[in-house]
Amino acid sequence: MEDRLGAIAFADMSAAQQVAAQAVIDGPRGALYGPFVPLIRSPELMAAAQRMGEYLRYRSAIGTRLTELAILVTARHWSQQVEWAIHAPIAREYGVAEAVIAAIAAGERPAAPWAALLPDEALVYEFCVQLQRQQRVDDATYAAALAAFGEHGVVDLMGINGYYTFLAMVMNAAQTAAPDSPAPPLPALPASQGSGQA
Repeated sequence: MEDRLGAIAFADMSAAQQVAAQAVIDGPRGALYGPFVPLIRSPELMAAAQRMGEYLRYRSAIGTRLTELAILVTARHWSQQVEWAIHAPIAREYGVAEAVIAAIAAGERPAAPWAALLPDEALVYEFCVQLQRQQRVDDATYAAALAAFGEHGVVDLMGINGYYTFLAMVMNAAQTAAPDSPAPPLPALPASQGSGQA
């Protein structure tokens, strides 16, 4: 697949693009990569998106481990290779088990004995899968998430799903190339599963 909206050299960017790009470069990401490559075409949109993403990725109320798990569920749902390449290694680094990551990649629910989720991970996984597949969260799962994470955490969890869905849609449409990664690419799912499985 050809990258439809590839990198623009900094010197070739408009003044507005340079300001937006520099904000990403100067922030915790340290470089303009992934979704910000296509998004730089709309510098005001990119600036708003990167501020939201910086909060959700680095400071969400549910913590980095659970945030990364939610990102992986979203990446699998959208078959988004860039998100997967970037976030599968981060999830592993923050303690998400390799077997859990492999099960999500395969479109399977991580389950014992080989891919057991921790209780808080199981709750995040279920919440995200329901929100992505069913476009809503059932009362029992919502109540459990509220008890575990509070309203702040639940809203951040919804935000993570929405933000990374937005990025997935941008990169899927732009055909953004995945970076080199120690994580294997997401496999294609059987037609009966489609990209909606996580």
